[in-house]
Amino acid sequence: MAAEPTRPAKIIAAADDFGTPLKDALVAHLRSLSIEVEDLGTSSYYSAGAEVGRRVSQSSAVRGLVACGTGAGVSIFANKFPGVYAATCLTPSDAINARSINNSNVLAVSGKYTTPEAAIEILDTWLNTPFKSACPANEGEPWPREIQTFLDHSLVEMPEIGKEGAFDTCAVCCLVKNRELNPIELIPGGSMKIVRETPTSAFVRFKAGSVEPAHHHTFGHDLVVLEGKKSVWNLTKEERYDLTVGDYLFTPAGDVHRVKYYEDTEFFIKWDGHWDMFFDEDLDTAKKAIDKDLALTNSTAS
Repeated sequence: MAAEPTRPAKIIAAADDFGTPLKDALVAHLRSLSIEVEDLGTSSYYSAGAEVGRRVSQSSAVRGLVACGTGAGVSIFANKFPGVYAATCLTPSDAINARSINNSNVLAVSGKYTTPEAAIEILDTWLNTPFKSACPANEGEPWPREIQTFLDHSLVEMPEIGKEGAFDTCAVCCLVKNRELNPIELIPGGSMKIVRETPTSAFVRFKAGSVEPAHHHTFGHDLVVLEGKKSVWNLTKEERYDLTVGDYLFTPAGDVHRVKYYEDTEFFIKWDGHWDMFFDEDLDTAKKAIDKDLALTNSTAS
């Protein structure tokens, strides 16, 4: 498994109030280097770290930049997502070590203890340091062959940490056990149980063969599939997402989407605000459109 290129295609940035001035300076610097940046703005340190971690976890071509007062809090919450290796760097040496040894893909910096000038030097070092390069941890010398072999293996082994037994102790799965879900009157075959309000979290089940006609909401929603298999057609973005157990999808507010359930399917969903649903087509129209797209997919595959 090869390390990612030194320069990322895109960087996702976020910070809390203490880190925002430094984050803004670093975002401006990145853009001056013609590196694409998506700036998520300012929120709590745990929300900023988690959102960047979530986005980086979804793509190996993306890296992250997070900032808070110390750089520690955002790093902790970014690292809650698989495949994310966030490192708090207070010096260029920290940045070299984090890239050389850990293949760090999220840089965390301190808004209270690092000046913009020092942070830019740290960021440039982090951007320009390849995995397995000579670093201060080895007194600036190249790694011996056996250490390079270990580092290569670490890229395969690190993502597996924590997977064993994960589904046996999943907090989300435990929440849904023995809960009675209420039928969704608007859509045949669906049922839902709201477990938390504002932001709202719910468990949803659909029977195999169920279809959600094209619709939209006034809120965006995140979902994770716990059981089964489904496809989501985002008509606004002209994209189709085939989802199975463990897959995650975010649908922005206003995006029109239709859904087909191939198996009995259960998922966890979260959104801000009150539940609403505005249909953009009827059930028969949705079924015909889905059948047409699936037939086209099958004919292309054969």
